[in-house]
Amino acid sequence: MGFPGRGRAGLRAPLLALVALAVAGPAAGSAGAAVDQTPAYELVHGCYALQAKGGGFLAQNGSTWRASAKDAASAEPLRMQATALGRYLLYGKDRDFLAVAGRGTTTTTTPGPAADWRVVAQEGGGFRLATLDGTKGLVAPGDGALALADGADSGTPFLAVRRDGCAVFPEIETGVTGEPSRGSAPQAETRGLIDEHLHHMAFQFLGGSVHCGAPWSPYGVTVALPDCSKEPLANAETGLAGTVLGGDPLADPVGWPTFKSWPAHDMLAHEGTYWKWMERAWRAGLRHTTVLLVENAFLCNVLPVKKYGCNEMDTVKRQYDTFHDYVDYIDAQFGGPGKGFMRIVTDPFEAREAINDGKLAVTLGIEVSKLFDCGVYNGQPSCDNGWVDKQLDYWWDRGIRQMEIVNKFDNGFTGVAGDSGEVGLAINAANRIETGSFWDMKPCADGHNHDREQIGVPGTGRGELLGSLLGAIVPPGQVPIYDPGPMCNQAGLSPVGAYLVRRMAEKGMIFDPDHMSVVARDQALTIMEALDYPGVMSSHSWSDPSALPRILKLGGYVTPYAGNTTSFVRQWRETKRVRSDRYRFGFGFGSDINGFGAQGGPRVGAATDSPVTYPFTSFDGKQRIERQVSGERVYDINRDGLAHYGLYPDWLEDLRQLAGQEIIDDMARGTETLLLTWERAVGVPADGTRPKGATFSRRGLGAVRLHDRWTDLLRRGGQPDARTGRVFSYRVAGAKNRRARVRALFTSRGRVGLVASTAAGHTAGGLGVGDRATRLQGRTEAFGANVRARRLPGGGRILYGIRDGRVRFTAVAAASVARTPAQAARALRQAGLR
Repeated sequence: MGFPGRGRAGLRAPLLALVALAVAGPAAGSAGAAVDQTPAYELVHGCYALQAKGGGFLAQNGSTWRASAKDAASAEPLRMQATALGRYLLYGKDRDFLAVAGRGTTTTTTPGPAADWRVVAQEGGGFRLATLDGTKGLVAPGDGALALADGADSGTPFLAVRRDGCAVFPEIETGVTGEPSRGSAPQAETRGLIDEHLHHMAFQFLGGSVHCGAPWSPYGVTVALPDCSKEPLANAETGLAGTVLGGDPLADPVGWPTFKSWPAHDMLAHEGTYWKWMERAWRAGLRHTTVLLVENAFLCNVLPVKKYGCNEMDTVKRQYDTFHDYVDYIDAQFGGPGKGFMRIVTDPFEAREAINDGKLAVTLGIEVSKLFDCGVYNGQPSCDNGWVDKQLDYWWDRGIRQMEIVNKFDNGFTGVAGDSGEVGLAINAANRIETGSFWDMKPCADGHNHDREQIGVPGTGRGELLGSLLGAIVPPGQVPIYDPGPMCNQAGLSPVGAYLVRRMAEKGMIFDPDHMSVVARDQALTIMEALDYPGVMSSHSWSDPSALPRILKLGGYVTPYAGNTTSFVRQWRETKRVRSDRYRFGFGFGSDINGFGAQGGPRVGAATDSPVTYPFTSFDGKQRIERQVSGERVYDINRDGLAHYGLYPDWLEDLRQLAGQEIIDDMARGTETLLLTWERAVGVPADGTRPKGATFSRRGLGAVRLHDRWTDLLRRGGQPDARTGRVFSYRVAGAKNRRARVRALFTSRGRVGLVASTAAGHTAGGLGVGDRATRLQGRTEAFGANVRARRLPGGGRILYGIRDGRVRFTAVAAASVARTPAQAARALRQAGLR
């Protein structure tokens, strides 16, 4: 997370049990048909009439609801709008809701807890409706008005009968058509875009009052993206955050449905990651993001209005829980647990499987100023190694896999890079309050690699002065007058900070050195180099230039701050120039959206110089992308820039206009390159090259073994040269084996079913590639065209491929893939040997 003015613009609740609905009437899917044994989750978005079991259908007369309709056609058509897994709004034809009123029911036009109903399993079929708190059930007493009875199980059983005529619940459009792209197999190479610096839960940041809007609400877009005029701090006209963070006194505060003024690329106090905008990015190819849980306690404490407390790690816990609720909400919109487009992952193997399943894999991380509540005062850290171990274990167990160990102020682990301009003055003043001292900025030993540029006295530039909420609240006061020129904070990595870095590497966590001082970052990277640890990533352009080639040489990853397309293309070219030839190169971005990082504005000259033309296709050509429509607003990247997250596919297309297919190809390799880094971080050997001399056994060929899971093969055999479909291909040592490969074919169950080699020196029974086929006579039997086989104990077989009178490959196959010649031939074709 960063503030503007920095050198650029600006545990989950238990799942409800699946509920089977009773069968009655015509075939499911037609109007008037009861739902056929459908889980409660799958009611979502459907249009139904609800029938009290053994009685009438629900009908509405003003504010009165009765089970009095004789059939589905005369009943109230109800849209089942999911608020969470197994919970629904019952949305009527007049755009109103069935709601709780005392011991009875009423009609309301405002979605909220009173209109939020739980579905409760009914033994023997059907379901009951219970209040949100689960204490009362909905009762339909004959033709009488609906009432509530104590206990969720006391309600009347209902059946859901399909019908037409429901109102459409308001929602944002994605503007993307075409099925989301999937991989060819769970273990296969991936393709997809990555954003490694996203603040999805920042609506709870700074006490929850600075930000207007949220990525979702159980009650829909009208609640999630509201009129901001009533927000005391985020109101763009009068609110402190609104006016400072990209506000405009003339801005229209209304979100849904007009969106006249927000979201916008430079309005930082307003929501930019609403879930349907995220869905648009996912449908167009986004496949991994790191969601950083974020807080700044100092700034939170000085704000006059707050919804939550300000302790940074408490906020991290709150955002962690809320993010899980958010993923559950998306699942609910898609029909049940695991059916949504977003999956939280905790290792590269889960991530690969999720991405190849067409999901958006999410890694959770932390970015705060006082990580683990470990501050520093007068140079003394407030924590020790034991505290670090306790906190690391706690957050590791909860799935945190990436961390920046500092943000805005020096802390007990490290010095900070600081901020520049007027922002830097204010933050430096706050640093003194927090730590007892100003930043110890002195001239750098290397003028090319330095921390953020400092000024000694306040300037007059409005852009800088208004660049930070902190700068508006905390008077700069007396600050040091630094010498002109490049400066470096002399506060480096503390002993407990060095311990933290080593412990992160031991756990296989992704270490992000952004925001650290140049001195501390150099010390941290020196530790990583000594450990030969590749799990290092600079996620949003807060590392100095000297760090990038060191990170890439380790096998780490660099994703620059996204910003505008022109600057991003420059960063791509600069990063690619310092790539390591040892590792595959792919690219990604760090949006920093919702984290007080402005998004890219419209490209200068885009209207006439190679503009994005709508519709366009996704990077892999499989989706058609129109202009994004949110309510009454139509967005165009050429005019609006990156107004919200849903425009990242458009931003990518603008990159294509500027830099051609090369940058798109590099971006498409983003997921794979990231996963390769992560695999190496958790112990998968980088070089899977097989030795030139090896003998097949019934178990396999050296480390490449039959029946291993693909994750076991990676850990034992290292990273393959290629992962095509269900095949891993490994290079083989030796000058004569430049084109030879060892191949492992996985079964549909993810186990190695065939191991084959085209390398000289890999033999079975003393015979291998290049030997005369006549030597196989009497020792093997014909097993299909140009294949000879020798049966092994247990049913497996050694296979020899023959061409032009010589052995061309040798293989060992499990019984499950080589019981018959036809079965073996199919496996060999899948392995690319036929």
